[in-house]
Amino acid sequence: MNESALPTRRRRIAVPAGVVLASTVVLAACSLVPNLPPAPPEPPPESFSANLPPYRIQVGDVLEVRLLLNPELNEEVTVRPDGHISTTVVPDAKAYGVTPAELAATLRRSYAKELQNPRVSVVVKSFAPTRVYVGGEVNTPGEFITVGPTLTLSQAIARAGGTKLSSDESSVYIIRRGPGDKPEFLSVKWRQVSEGKDPAADVRLAPYDVVYVPKLGVAEVYKFYNQYIGQFANPSFGFSYIINNPTTGSVVTAPAAATP
Repeated sequence: MNESALPTRRRRIAVPAGVVLASTVVLAACSLVPNLPPAPPEPPPESFSANLPPYRIQVGDVLEVRLLLNPELNEEVTVRPDGHISTTVVPDAKAYGVTPAELAATLRRSYAKELQNPRVSVVVKSFAPTRVYVGGEVNTPGEFITVGPTLTLSQAIARAGGTKLSSDESSVYIIRRGPGDKPEFLSVKWRQVSEGKDPAADVRLAPYDVVYVPKLGVAEVYKFYNQYIGQFANPSFGFSYIINNPTTGSVVTAPAAATP
């Protein structure tokens, strides 16, 4: 082997390695989050409650139906799994997804067929918890239960411990049950949220939504290799490289690892 060629060879290897190292440091120093306005020392009064949407009745809520002029017809009812309720006068009325005031207006029209000028009100006595689910490439997937407004996208992923390094943050989606219990897929812009670019992308979830964080393509390739090639084929690899001139230099070969 030509010993005089070794320093030149080492220099050729060191330069690309230095460039790669410098590039890595530069990329690590760059932030994907843009300059954002500073947070106030204290949140403005009523900043949260003033922006909450009206409460909509959920399955499992316990409602008290009150009639001011006919108290003998007051009763408590529970919203059935089909989203409807039944009272002494009204055998079936849809309650799920409407506000208490909207349900009271519906009952008022139905009670008017039996009573003169019925004054009906609906009070939620017990709130059923809402559930959302997070699956895929998150640290703690599962079911997350809240009382009151459902979680937002960022809150749900935070409950799930955040995303893994193997997650494809640009392809997060929601599975939602639509009319007729038909499932549909809805895209979200999770990366716009995680990088602080679009606050409107932090959408509020619907009850029983499933947030799914898929795996990166390279992670899928590794999983396929590990399951179907690495465990069964048990391949061993060797390599060789030429030092100095390809026609006159020496060939150094690394032996392959011994297979059991």
